[in-house]
Amino acid sequence: MLRALIWDVDGTIAETEADGHRVAFNQAFEAFGLPWRWDVAHYGSLLRVTGGRERLLHDFAGRADAPPPGAEREQLARALHLRKNGFYAERVAAGLIVARPGVLRLMRQAHESGLQQAIATTTSRSNVDALMRRLLGAQWRDGFAAVLCGEDVAQKKPHPEVYLKALTALRCDASAALALEDSDVGVRAAADAGVAALQCPSVYFDASAHTPAWRVCADLDQAPAPSAGVVDPQWLRSQWSDRQPALAR
Repeated sequence: MLRALIWDVDGTIAETEADGHRVAFNQAFEAFGLPWRWDVAHYGSLLRVTGGRERLLHDFAGRADAPPPGAEREQLARALHLRKNGFYAERVAAGLIVARPGVLRLMRQAHESGLQQAIATTTSRSNVDALMRRLLGAQWRDGFAAVLCGEDVAQKKPHPEVYLKALTALRCDASAALALEDSDVGVRAAADAGVAALQCPSVYFDASAHTPAWRVCADLDQAPAPSAGVVDPQWLRSQWSDRQPALAR
């Protein structure tokens, strides 16, 4: 029986990357007097690295004008990431980032139908709070039985740690949980925790033919199968006994 929905954040709940995080990173570079700018294509390639600070360090490795490996490089990455998070929060507060179609509806319906909900993301807690506060209000946390963020794990997606911790917090077996993800990296993280995933690819991610996702749909207001309507708790429960298992770990 389906008992819980576990939500990814960036790209899944909202299209946060191209016009949110990417722009905020560029604002941080400018604030620090650095000549670097991440265009849409380059940022897309960096998204294969999970975590904003990790993304910065990966980018630094290919820049001759970046600090050498060591403490100075780490310090700059942390400072830039902190400043970037501030700029991101400002963009969210200004209403420049909105929920993807069907997300808020499904969250509401899940709550009304008694499904537990959790967040399992490797983005920063401050970023999650900024976005969810804007979308759901100051008491948004009350609607989620567990919120796991980048600070809560030692290893980020595609490692399954954040999903394993979410399942523990929910006291839920993996077979009774459904992950909602936009990227194949996230789907793999869920699958390796034994959790089936519904993938709604975002701007930067296409659904791979080899994805271990249980179902794929353009967004939650579009059917993931010819016979389905929009994704809602009733449809999910009706399909649950026929779900394909996540890839074995």
